[in-house]
Formats: sequence, structure tokens, C-alpha cells
Amino acid sequence: MNGQCLQSFGRCLLLFSLFPAIMAPVQARHALQSPLLPPPESAANQEVTIVEMREADLLRKREGFDAQIFTGNVIFFHEGALMYCDSAYLYQQTNTFEAFSNVKMEQGDTIFVYGDYLHYNGNTRLARLRNNIRMEDRTATLFTDSLDYDRAANLGYYFEGGLLVDEKNELTSFWGQYSPETKEALFSDSVKLINESYTIYADTLKYNTESKFADILGPSHIVSDSGYVYTSKGWYDTATDDSKLLDRSKVYSNDGTKVLTGDTILYNRKTGIGEVFGDMILEDSVRKSVLRGNYGYYNEKTEYGMATDMAYAIDYSQSDSLFVHGDTLIMITDSIHHVVKAFYDARFYRSDFQGICDSLHYASADSTVYMTGDPVIWNNNNQVMGNRIDILLNDSTIEKAIIRDFALAIQEREEENQFNQLSGRDMTAFFRNGEIYQVVAEGDATSLYYLMQKDSTVIGLNKMESSYLSIDIENNQIRKLKTWSATTANTKPLPLLEPGDDRLQGFAWLDYLRPAGPGDIFRSNERRSSETTEPRRGRFVREDITL
Repeated sequence: MNGQCLQSFGRCLLLFSLFPAIMAPVQARHALQSPLLPPPESAANQEVTIVEMREADLLRKREGFDAQIFTGNVIFFHEGALMYCDSAYLYQQTNTFEAFSNVKMEQGDTIFVYGDYLHYNGNTRLARLRNNIRMEDRTATLFTDSLDYDRAANLGYYFEGGLLVDEKNELTSFWGQYSPETKEALFSDSVKLINESYTIYADTLKYNTESKFADILGPSHIVSDSGYVYTSKGWYDTATDDSKLLDRSKVYSNDGTKVLTGDTILYNRKTGIGEVFGDMILEDSVRKSVLRGNYGYYNEKTEYGMATDMAYAIDYSQSDSLFVHGDTLIMITDSIHHVVKAFYDARFYRSDFQGICDSLHYASADSTVYMTGDPVIWNNNNQVMGNRIDILLNDSTIEKAIIRDFALAIQEREEENQFNQLSGRDMTAFFRNGEIYQVVAEGDATSLYYLMQKDSTVIGLNKMESSYLSIDIENNQIRKLKTWSATTANTKPLPLLEPGDDRLQGFAWLDYLRPAGPGDIFRSNERRSSETTEPRRGRFVREDITL
């Protein structure tokens, strides 16, 4: 008999010897457990099918060895899966086998697994593969050296490092799990997702190879050229770059100088737009400013930030911080300019000056704060009001305030209910070291001030009218009054004053609206009904200023 005939005859003997085992399904009384991965709890109650030996070139038995030894083009079949190898040990008593070299598993036309070694348990349907493993389905490929594939649960586990690759991303971790049915992968311990535009470093991550969604389940960083993100919970759509970041997540600019923080952030890395819900904080460490609110919006490409719902901004560039509040706050910054807008019930506080208005606009381009809509500012015992106030700053320090259209300056005296006053069409208040030292009124200027002797005894109330009036102030007291052009003046002793003689038109001492501290900026600017006046000449309630 030639060699080919002997080989064919050997195959026939092999098939006849295994025929009873192939055809006899049995009910397993006790399912054997894998030392690495226990079978599902229901495995003991499931019907067990005997592993079928389909083909091999050679069968042999070794004395004292329980297994049947197969070599050459070995093929096993079990419950819809074909398993190939160069050689194998079949343990019929335990319904298991070991496969060596060029191992391949096929489950229909959906799952293909390759490796150097396979231990398969037909009772638990657990395949344990080792060395050079590649698991493929239609959406992804998994590479590892240690894989346990639970066919009952349709889950693959690796526990000594692995790599999952699809057309969008590469994911690595020390431990991982993949479900070919749901296309969901779970990664833990040193997780890294690499995309051509960014990288995610995570503690625990769930990823769907079909939807390209990544669920963030632990402390994670998303790093890209546009900046980086820190979060401990949320999701990231790697196809659209949309994300939902929870639990006080942070979005940093690429240079790390700006950071956006919030309870929940809806963020798109591609557009650079973040929408924040719950305690938003936008901080610029270069400008030394903070924007806060319970709702916010930020575009990192245009550097436009908006906050509302208990919104406020802090400028801490000086030793004394400035706090600004409004129903809505807007902050725009770039490498050159800085803009802050507060509108509807705007209030601000700094220890050296305070103010209220309907709308406030600060532009670093001209270092000016524009206040419109019943603006009022206070400095020490001085109050200045008008239809519009422009405050010029020098390195965040007030240099002068220009009050336009019916300006009124009031100085509270130590004596109760006594006020020095100055009004005019327009007015300029000059500041030195944070205090008013001169006030100039132009156009229909009128002053009321209490004349005093050297011993501080009040002589009477002086009223002066002129085209221009200038008052010099020192230590919060009027020291000199100067007039230009035609002037009329008279002084009345205090006992001869008629009701209203001690008040100029439009007088309102609004100290009760004055912010008393950083926490007081959230009150309303609503005036008492007795201090509400008819609209003045040229007066407006709200005005939007665009530079």
C-alpha cells in the first residue's frame, strides 16, 4: 500500500473510532469551571453538546496519557463554531481539548479568532487563547496575548494588556472586555484611546465600535492641539467630537491659561463650543479674571464667554478685586483686547468704588467702562449720577469719570441729612489714589454747599449758578470752588431755608442701593417710589454700546 492510501485508511479508522462520540449529546451533571474565568451561573443547567472531531491527518495514543493526539490539519466543531489548528489533545472524558499552532476559531461569518494556543471547554463553552491573538468582527480587531472568550455570554476578556482597533480609533488597556454582539468594549487600567486628532487617557472607559461612542467611567484626560479636557464621568462621540462631561469637568485652552469648569458641560472639540449647566467658572489666568454663573457658554476659538443666572465676574489683577454682577455677563478676550459686558441690573463692588446701572460695558482697547441706564457710582462719601457715565481706567485704577446728560454729584456731610451738591449738563470727576480730588461741571452748572468757618461752624447754605463750576476736594471735604463766565451766588442761613432749598433738581441719595460688599452685588437696583423721577432731558433707560 502506498503512503497516500495509508493516510486515507488512517483517516477512515479515525472517523469510525470517534463516530459514537460525535453522535451522542449528553446532559452534563457538573460543568467544569475555568481557573481564570468562571462560567455563567446558568451553565450547569444548560444542555451540553460533545465537541466534535471533524478532521485530522493523524490520530495516535500515548501510553498513560488520557488525551487523544491529533496532528495535521486538525478541525473541531462545537455548537456553530469551527476551530482549526496544527495539532491538538482531545480529552473526551471532560469534553475539552487543547489546540496548538495556527489556531483559528470561526463563528459563522461574523467572528474570527487567531492565536498560538487554545484551551476549549465544551461544557462551559469557554475558549482560553494565548499568545499572538487576533479577534476580528465586522467593526473592529482585538490584539492581545491572553484572551478568554466566553461563547455562552459572547464576551471576550483580556487581562495582560490588549489593543482594539477600528477605522476611527486605537484603544489600549491592561484589562479589557469586548462583546461582538453589542459591539461594546469595556477597558480598565491605563486606558488610552488614540484618534488622529486627540488622545484620551482614562482609568475606565466603555467604547462602542459601531456608534463610536466612548463612555467615560473614571478620571480621564482628553488631549489635543486645541487644548485638553479633564473629566471623571460623561461620554464622547469620537465620530462627531460631541461630548457630555459631568461631575465638575474642566476644559483647558491649548496654552492652559483659560479653563472652563462646570457641573455639566456639553462640549464639541472641533467647534470649540462649550455649554455649561450648573456653577460655571471661566477663568483667564493671564487677564486675571473669572466669569461665573449657573448657566454659561464659551467658544474657545473666538474666546467669547457668556454667563447668566446668578452671573458675576471677578477682576483680580489688582490687590483689590473688582466684583461685577448682571442678569447676563459677557466676556471676550484675545491676545490684545479684553471686553466685559453686564446688562440688566448691573452692579459692581470694589473697596474704593462701587456702582449700579442697567448696562455696563468695559473695553480694554480704550480702558473705559461705559455705564448706561440710571448709572450711579460711589467713592467714599461721594455719589455721582447721570444718564450715562464713562469711567476711564489706568491699569485698572480710576483716572476720571465723565458723566453725561444731567449730571449730579452729591457729597454726604457728617451732619445728618446735609449734602453738598453739584449739577450740570455734563460733569467730569477726577481721581487720585482711588479718591475724587476734583469735579468739573459744564453747562447750566449749579452748586449747593455748606459754608463753614475755620472752626467748622456752618455759616449757611450757598447756592451758585454759572456756565462752569469746579470743586476741589481734599480728605473728602470741599476745599475750593471755582467758577467761569457769569455767576450768580447767594447764601442763606440754615434757619431761613425753605423746604427744598437744600436739594437740587433730581436729588436722590441712593446709598441704600450701594453694594456693601462682594456678596451684595446680587440685589436689585430698584429705587424707592419716592425717588423715581420723570425721564430727564435726553434720558434713556437702556443703551447697547458697540465699539
